[in-house]
Amino acid sequence: MSLQYIIDGYNIINHPLFKQRINKKIKDQRSALLELIRRERLTGSSKNSVTVVFDGYPGLRYGHENDADSSPRVIFSGEESADERIKKMVEGSGNPRDTAVVSDDKEIRFFVRAYAAKCLSIEEFMKSKKGSQKREEILSEPGLSYSQRHAINQELKRLWLE
Repeated sequence: MSLQYIIDGYNIINHPLFKQRINKKIKDQRSALLELIRRERLTGSSKNSVTVVFDGYPGLRYGHENDADSSPRVIFSGEESADERIKKMVEGSGNPRDTAVVSDDKEIRFFVRAYAAKCLSIEEFMKSKKGSQKREEILSEPGLSYSQRHAINQELKRLWLE
């Protein structure tokens, strides 16, 4: 059984885990993300289909959307938001249980779960193939994740410093 990965591209690019590894201009960051997914096999088997969704329109460097044969496939959302495009892709998937969406966006995560699709945080996705750890081990790690600590810190700043 192969999975269909749908990845919220700018959500990953703007995440601190990605920024620690890649310090480049936005076009280079998009390329670096695609290369990272390929090189570290973050989506597991090469039989899994991978689509990275970015907001807006492609620059001259990207031209039109990729060929269906290239992996990961890149989609620019055009007039609609990447979030809306991702939701439509989940709705239109033949079997949502074979779909895994990678995003930290709460609205997308709730939507994806409502369709019984899988949902991975960026931290889970970025660490999924590192070393010999399996995704199940990462999910069962005790304590707070980096993303959870960051969200708590932001909330405390908002409450105490504003």
